[in-house]
Amino acid sequence: MTTINPLKEIVISLIKKLPDDITLDDIIYHLYVKQKLIKAKEDIAQGRTYSHEQVKDMAEKWLK
Repeated sequence: MTTINPLKEIVISLIKKLPDDITLDDIIYHLYVKQKLIKAKEDIAQGRTYSHEQVKDMAEKWLK
């Protein structure tokens, strides 16, 4: 029995949920968003986050 790549399962599941009249650009966009959400969850699990205060400080520096 062949096991399917978990990423491939995610892509197949995502595409099955999309409407039949979707464009290729829409599929690419949905895949991009899904990729960003997966990466964000990984970052959170690894503790790669900023506190609210850290973000406020960074924003103040950027806006100077």
